[in-house]
Parts: sequence; structure tokens; C-alpha cells
Amino acid sequence: MDRRSFLGLTASAGVVATAGCSAPGKAQTLSDPTVDGESSQRKHLSFTADGEEIATFGVDGRVSAGTVELPIEIWHRDGTTVESIRLRVWMPPRDAPATVAVESPVQGDSSPPPELTLSTPDRKQGQVIEVADLDDLADETISTLNLLVRPHSEAAGTLSIAPTIELGGGGVLASDYTLDGRLDLEFPEFGSQ
Repeated sequence: MDRRSFLGLTASAGVVATAGCSAPGKAQTLSDPTVDGESSQRKHLSFTADGEEIATFGVDGRVSAGTVELPIEIWHRDGTTVESIRLRVWMPPRDAPATVAVESPVQGDSSPPPELTLSTPDRKQGQVIEVADLDDLADETISTLNLLVRPHSEAAGTLSIAPTIELGGGGVLASDYTLDGRLDLEFPEFGSQ
């Protein structure tokens, strides 16, 4: 037996067998979540792919002293990490935006606070909150993000929140996900002002 030829063939077969395994995972946008909720102020979005739940985005809204408090919870399956969070929050009508603030802390146990940006989008309703560089929060359920919304005097009673969440798949073969959705919460006490 020609030992060099045998080793060469074995090495070639090993390279061919593993070549397909090194392809990166695909990126998926999940933009048709199901909306569930216990009330018109407590709802969540459920994002699924291939019949498996990938993540949920939940809000438990309540009114206190004329301000809407929005504790947010983001759950994602094991093996994924939250790369960034973008929330657009508004209350109709368009030309009278609500005031939005982020209550701190938004940080994990041992990390510095994540990068946080508040802005007003061009030609769209509301305020935008962007959270990036989540450090030790990235791989766990995020329940330390609380928004405070002070409605404008002409608020119609509906508060809308549109999340865009980037999830890393956690490996070379795993899929990355972009989660897009929208929740509408009802606060009738503001519609009658």
C-alpha cells in the first residue's frame, strides 16, 4: 500500500466532509410576531422560526401621576445574544410627540451601563431609544429596561411601541435574527383629556 497516497486521500476526504460545515448561519428577519396579552396595557410579541419560539418582547404598562410606566422584558432562547435594541414609541396624533425617558439602571450585575441613545426620527412619529453594547445583559433575559412616557395634551389614548431587536445566533452555524414588531397599548385616561 502506498502510504502517502492513502494519507492524501484521507486528508482530502476530511476537507470535503467539513467544508460544508464551516458555512456561516443565515440571517433571518422575523417581522410577523403573534400578539398576546392579559389586558390592553399588558401585552407581548412572540417571535418564532420553523415552529420554535426564538424570543418574546413584553410590556406591562401602567399609569402613575400622569406618566405611563413601561417596564419591558426581552426573553430570547438559550444560545442567542441581544446585540442591540431599538424602540420607537409614540402616541397619536403625529405632530404632538410624547416625552419619553429611560429609567436607570439599564445595566447588568458586573458590567458598565450599555450605550444608550434617545432621538427623534425623521418623518416618523415618536421618539427612538437605542441600546447597544449590552455586555453581560446580552445573553440573559433583559428585564431592567423601563421607559417613562409623559403624554402630550392631545394624546389619543393609544401608545404604540415598535421594537427592532438584533439577536446573534451564538455560533458559526447558528442563525442571526432581526426581530421587528409593534404593540399598541390602550390608556383611555389620556384619550379623554
